[in-house]
Amino acid sequence: MSWRATGPKVRCAALRALLPLALGLAGLAQAATVQIDVQDAAGKPLGDAVVFLESAQARRQVRPLTGLEMAQQKKQFLPDVLVLPVGSEVRFPNHDTVRHHVYSFSPAKKFELKLYTGTPANPVLFDQPGVVVLGCNIHDQMVGWILVVDTPYYAQTIAATGKAQIDNVPAGSYRLRTWHARLPVGAPALEQVLSVPATGAVAVTVRMPGLQP
Repeated sequence: MSWRATGPKVRCAALRALLPLALGLAGLAQAATVQIDVQDAAGKPLGDAVVFLESAQARRQVRPLTGLEMAQQKKQFLPDVLVLPVGSEVRFPNHDTVRHHVYSFSPAKKFELKLYTGTPANPVLFDQPGVVVLGCNIHDQMVGWILVVDTPYYAQTIAATGKAQIDNVPAGSYRLRTWHARLPVGAPALEQVLSVPATGAVAVTVRMPGLQP
């Protein structure tokens, strides 16, 4: 078989292989940035709030993350709030010299890691969206939160400024939801409709009236 005969076919195959990449890059070029400013009831910056954008389109883009951890150190969960897309697995290494008994009774994920040191062999799968409240059966002061979201578009606000930014958001109509660990257990995240343009940036301010300074 000569190169003269196969060359055009090879070039066509290469172009077909590159087409999905080109379309993906074009999609990113048509994406926008969402800038969120979260405030408490007094209008002051609210750090450590979680903001996320939900839509049917966003749900189709969800991909699980790997290598996630929520450690126990100095009898605290680190980080105390962890956000992850649905389908992700989390390990719970114990860096303390005492044993911990990590558990959750939350509807989104019920599990127990009974008295242990080190790192349990198997990670925990979080396969349903929702808020998972964690505790330790030995140390009652230990509380942590895992927020499982059904979208790849999420962020946490900076403690000092209350600001967060979500990049590469495709154009469309979304539900912007805002959650904070200080909300009452079982309380839903705040929700509002947000229209995202094809390019540029959109800024939005969210005030959480139930959270006092």
